[in-house]
Order: sequence, then structure tokens, then C-alpha cells
Amino acid sequence: MKSLHFVLFVSLLSATAVLAQNQTSTTTDASASMASKSKAKRGPVFRANKDQVIAAQNMLRTKGSYSGEATGKLDAATRESIKGYQKDNGLRATGTLNRATLEKMGIQLTEKQKAQPVSSNSYASAGKAKSKSAASGDGESSKRAVFRATKEQIIEAQRLLKTGGMYTGDETGKLDDTTREGLKKYQEAKGLKATGTLNQLTLEKMGIALTDSQKGRDDTR
Repeated sequence: MKSLHFVLFVSLLSATAVLAQNQTSTTTDASASMASKSKAKRGPVFRANKDQVIAAQNMLRTKGSYSGEATGKLDAATRESIKGYQKDNGLRATGTLNRATLEKMGIQLTEKQKAQPVSSNSYASAGKAKSKSAASGDGESSKRAVFRATKEQIIEAQRLLKTGGMYTGDETGKLDDTTREGLKKYQEAKGLKATGTLNQLTLEKMGIALTDSQKGRDDTR
């Protein structure tokens, strides 16, 4: 009788061990499958190479928005300059050299990069629409994007105002009080609303070219 009980006990232990092993195997396989699906869904990460970073740094230096060396590294100063460029060109200010930014800068892509599509999140308008939709439950936005002059446009305006004797400061690229006063004088002289800002009408009157993101807007503020 004791032998029979012992055999039954050993059989029960063996069955429990096999069941536990099968459950562990099933859980492991399911976790591996989920990880594989997640990785496949994300896709490859877009990365700019060293030569592209150097080309971007040289371009930003030419525009006066970056004063560092062309090291080929995305350091903090480079990222800040890229953010400024992206804001001025209708791109989302990520501070990264994504495909949309490289194409806007006219920097050539590698064959591998060409195979990766441009993310819709690379554009500022897409980001604003997404944020508005999340807040209100729809995709419509009642606010217009604010018209902003770039640093280069402000420098050109300051140069023109100095030539016309309406501004005596330096060409800083900043809309300080002295520059705004000079703009008001210019606007009054040209029959424009004296806002003291570099809006679209004032830039066009001065013959200063608009960026692609500025074209089509009608902002006289």
C-alpha cells in the first residue's frame, strides 16, 4: 500500500514539473513574439552621417546661426542652431537632422536614407494640428500660425533702415526697441500700419524675400 502511494506521489510530481515547463515555454515564446512585432513596427531609425552634420554646420555658420566648428557631431550648440533653422522653415523644432531637414537644407541623402519615408511629424503644422486635435477632439484649428521674421530678414531690414536714416544701431538680427522704432517710421512713410514688426507686407515692401513657410500667409500684425 505504501509503495502504491509512493508511485502515485512521484507521478504527480512529474506531471506538475512538465506542466510548469510547458507554461514557461509558452510565456517565453509569447514575449519573444511581441518583442519581434514591436521591433518590426518601429522600423529603422533615421540617422544623419558625419559628412551631413558637417555640411549642416557649415550652412548654419554661413547664415550666422551657428558659431562653432564643423566637427560632424550633433552637440548642444548644433542642435540649438538646427532648432532655429527648423522653426524658420516650417519644420518641427526637434534639433535633429531628420530627412525633412536635410532636404530643406539641400544636403544630399544616402541611398539607404532615400528608402526611408519622411515622417509626417517632421513638419510644424502637423505637430500643431495633432496637439489641437488631442485637446479639442477634432482636427480643426481656429488659430493661425504666428508670422515671424528670420534673423537674416531682420538684418536686411536693419541695413535698409540705416541706409534710409531711420535706424542707427548695429545689424544684430534682433527686433529690439530701436529697430521697432525704425520700422514704425518706415511703415508710416510707406503707408503701412505702424506696428513696429516685420510682418509680411513690410518685408514685401522692403523687397526682402520670404521663406517658403511664410509665403501664402496674410499677416499684417
